[in-house]
Amino acid sequence: MTALGRARALLGGLRPRLILAFVAVGAIAAAAAAWASAASAGSALVEQTQRQFAGEIERTVTATAPGLPYPPDQAALDRLRVTVGGPALVTYGALRSASGPGLAAVSPELRAATGETGRLLVQRVESDGVLRLVVGAPVMITDLNGQRRPSGVEVYAVRDLSAVREQVDALTANASRTSALALPIAVLLALLAARGVLRPVRDLRAAARRLGGGDLGARLRPRGSDELAELAATFNETAASLERSVGELARMEADARRFVADVSHELRTPLTTLTAVAEVLEAEAGRMPSDAREPARLAVEESRKLARLVEDLIEVSRFDAGVATLRPEEVELRAAVRDCLRSRGWLDQVELDAPGELRAVLDRRRLDVVTANLVGNALSHGAPPVVVRLRGDDTWAYLDVVDHGPGLPDDVAAHVFDRFYKADTARGRSNGSGLGMAITAENVKLHGGTIGAGNADGAGAHFAVRLPRWTGEQP
Repeated sequence: MTALGRARALLGGLRPRLILAFVAVGAIAAAAAAWASAASAGSALVEQTQRQFAGEIERTVTATAPGLPYPPDQAALDRLRVTVGGPALVTYGALRSASGPGLAAVSPELRAATGETGRLLVQRVESDGVLRLVVGAPVMITDLNGQRRPSGVEVYAVRDLSAVREQVDALTANASRTSALALPIAVLLALLAARGVLRPVRDLRAAARRLGGGDLGARLRPRGSDELAELAATFNETAASLERSVGELARMEADARRFVADVSHELRTPLTTLTAVAEVLEAEAGRMPSDAREPARLAVEESRKLARLVEDLIEVSRFDAGVATLRPEEVELRAAVRDCLRSRGWLDQVELDAPGELRAVLDRRRLDVVTANLVGNALSHGAPPVVVRLRGDDTWAYLDVVDHGPGLPDDVAAHVFDRFYKADTARGRSNGSGLGMAITAENVKLHGGTIGAGNADGAGAHFAVRLPRWTGEQP
């Protein structure tokens, strides 16, 4: 997996996403609050400074106006400008008195508005990278009738707001630092919140794994009354229902196995008698009339099939009950396989490929069953030549049976070791019980080995058995 893929897998989990979401919300909220506070404080600072400057100029002009001659001359305008202090412009008609930097910030629009309204006006102007406050104040005079009117004298004062801007910038920097300091706190809170939210999810995952592993008693303890608690309660109900269903199925399966075992054992005694009668009948078949000979032969054949079926059912019931055991002994595999073939009259039909002596500690009887079932299956459903190949290493013995028939279709290979499985469903009856391959697999498994079915290159069906050479104590 590439680094990008690992990163995507890591970030794709619920925990990272919850943490990222909590951190993002916390950081954004902290940043928004800090910046809003900084903006509000900065605006209040500017407004306060603006009111302070405007108030000072208004009080100065109001206090100085009664002492001005009217109409004023240039000297009067100069005195008023000096009284106002700082960069200032005083006008009366064509007369002007100006001094100080930044007077270019006094715009024609502000002058026109001040003259027209007769009120104190304030304007913030930024020029050459410097923020300045421009205050326009008309000088008012009082007539004999007590009415106030503009005298035509106008005062324009300019004040530098750089210091205020620096204070606002400092507030903004503090807001940034506050946001940065809030980030680790947001991460900590996110971890705690994610832990609290994900704890029920982790408990659910653990309980689901226990349930999937076969622990049908796995349950959750619902906490609270939220959606996660409802999910835990639903899981418990599902697990309880599954436990009841599995228990019922296990009981039914146990009853079925016990029934098969009981019936098989009950049939064994009468079948022994029936088999003995069939053998007598077979011996006398040659002296029977021709019309009775065929029914006698069928009766003998069916009696033997029934006897084999009962024996196979008894063997399967032993595996199901867990009472099947091994009787390991030292076995020379080549000789054991040859004896199996000889006892069934298959030596002329089967090729034994065993290059050398191969010893192992196995259950000889069960090895005979495995070999006989595999070779018998190859002879019945495959085509000659049938080859039995033996190989071994220090740990394992390998038994392969290969025929040269049509082979096994994929769907058949997947079920060939199932009980009562028949590749041709239309074939209602067969020479076997339908349990031979299942018994073969159980015997291999009992040894701690493995068995597989497939097709060999250039041949037909291939059954591969692997058995441990030292099932019991090595001699």
